[in-house]
Formats: sequence, C-alpha cells, structure tokens
Amino acid sequence: MWNGKIIGYARQIVSPRNVWLLLHGNAGQASDRLYAVPSFSSDDSVFILEYPGYGSRAGVPSQETFNRAGREAYLLLRKTYPHNPVCVAAESIGSGPASYLASLSQPPDKLILIVPFDIISLVAKDYFPAFLVDRMLKDNWDNVEALANYQGPVEIFGAEADSIIPVRHAKALAAALPRAKMTVIGGGHNDWSHQGRVTIRNP
Repeated sequence: MWNGKIIGYARQIVSPRNVWLLLHGNAGQASDRLYAVPSFSSDDSVFILEYPGYGSRAGVPSQETFNRAGREAYLLLRKTYPHNPVCVAAESIGSGPASYLASLSQPPDKLILIVPFDIISLVAKDYFPAFLVDRMLKDNWDNVEALANYQGPVEIFGAEADSIIPVRHAKALAAALPRAKMTVIGGGHNDWSHQGRVTIRNP
C-alpha cells in the first residue's frame, strides 16, 4: 500500500536478510508474477511493483510513469527497511526503470537484470525500419547510460533462445559494464524462472 492504494504485491517475512523490489515485464501484471518468487531466497522479502495503467492501478503507461512508480516504491522500501540491503531485480522492460534507479543518490545495493535490453530503440529496430523508430518512439530507456556510474554489483541473465529481446542486447549491456557478471541461460524470453535457471541472491 502507498497513500492508501495498492501499488503491488509482496511476500514479506519477519527480519529479512535482504529486501527486493521486482520490476516485471510488459505483458500481464504484478499479480501474474508469483512464479518469480521461488527464484528469491526464502530469507528475503520480495515486493512486486505494479505499473501505472496495469492491473487495477490507475494511470497511463510511459517511461516517465514507470520510472516515477519505481522510484516511489524503492524509496518507500528504503524508508521502511533502513537497516537492510534494498536490492532491485527486473525482467525485460522492467530493466529500464530498474537501471534508472541506479542513478539515485542512494542506489540499490545490488541489481539483477533478466532478459534485459541495452537501449530500447535498438530492440525496436530489430522489428521496424530505423526511420520509423526514430520518428515514432517516444520512450527510449538507455540502460547503458543509466548504469554508467553505478558502482554496485550487477548480474545480467540473457536467454539464448530469446525471440523478443535477442540475447545480443543483454550481451551488449554487459560488455558496456565491465563490473557486470553475465550469464546466458537456456530457453526463451519467458522461461527464466523455470527449473531454477535464475537464482536471485545478495550477495
């Protein structure tokens, strides 16, 4: 809850070792992401953000509203858990607002980006002519730029058979961040939570 409104869903435990904010992908809504919870340690609390305009949350989806919602939730967790590491995990389009959080004055203690992009306009150009993308695309998260000054640990997971955000985008993001740990997993874009392909931990 935030200002009396539901802004997501949570698995809360008493005295968590870590607190995680999960920023989900484009399709579906936060309540559909319960499949991701087993990827986190049972010692950690997990908060799944709902985006404006998704599920029952009012608002209009955009880069600005996603970033603002992510910042509000992240700062709320920082305030609620002042003595715990607060980390961020994200999948797919959620890697955009997650990378934005790395630019805050008190950034996440750790970032885990799953099937992410480097620059979203480059993904769009995989599907549409470049002149159309340049003319029509209003929101253009640049994760390379957003993460350039982040000093915390970064783990990146790309899916080798990803047909939505081809794995080369995850590899390009990792290549731009020498401190990042890159792992290529089997399966497609939406298979990362299956069979323990990704474990989300701090440290």
